[in-house]
Amino acid sequence: MTLGRRARSPRGSGEQLRGEIISAAMELLAEEGSSDAVSVRAVAGRVGVTPPSIYLHFADKDQLLDAVTAQAFEQLDDVLSTAGVGIDDPLERALAEGMAYVRFAIANPVLYELAFTHPATCDNGSMVDEVLATAAFLRLSRTVQALIDEGFYPPGDVVGAALELWSASHGVASLMISKPHLPWGDDLTLAENVLRAVCFGRASIAVFGSRPTEDDARAALAALRDVARMTLDEPK
Repeated sequence: MTLGRRARSPRGSGEQLRGEIISAAMELLAEEGSSDAVSVRAVAGRVGVTPPSIYLHFADKDQLLDAVTAQAFEQLDDVLSTAGVGIDDPLERALAEGMAYVRFAIANPVLYELAFTHPATCDNGSMVDEVLATAAFLRLSRTVQALIDEGFYPPGDVVGAALELWSASHGVASLMISKPHLPWGDDLTLAENVLRAVCFGRASIAVFGSRPTEDDARAALAALRDVARMTLDEPK
């Protein structure tokens, strides 16, 4: 469908047009299911401007996709921020943020895939790198720091622990997107189990004071199993 020519924008509205261009590119991605559909001409037609108007804001398609990817990470950060509101327990907050990450990914599969496959367009990084360094990843890092401060996680590598949580969330989300016919379940219980295993697994290191030996781990698990059985056997 050919759209009508957009009226000339008033002076100073360049940022608004830039935002409309990014939004149009994101819409095309969602509708067509591929970044191949996001040509400069297609985006210009969606916005109602001429292709040269796009080039005033983006040098080429790759730079436009870079901006789309950065926008995706900003949206992800908003989702993680909302997920953690009102949750004081840092373990539960880490789980809530991880699950929000998974839900965002499976709700926006094309955008999510682009975010992790689109290369940076600059030798010294891109807007994508900036967002990764300042938004969603730092939010996960703050949650990890809270876990350390409250004794759930051992002191040390905040970045490494945050990467573990991110890796688990990303791994589950990516598999659910790429292998949708596997029996994942409709309620995301499997994803939650994976994230709980990661969160509580690292927390166990704080209990032992160091990485537990296999014998220590087995003894601790046996003790927890016995406590769980006693609890289940108690009269209601």
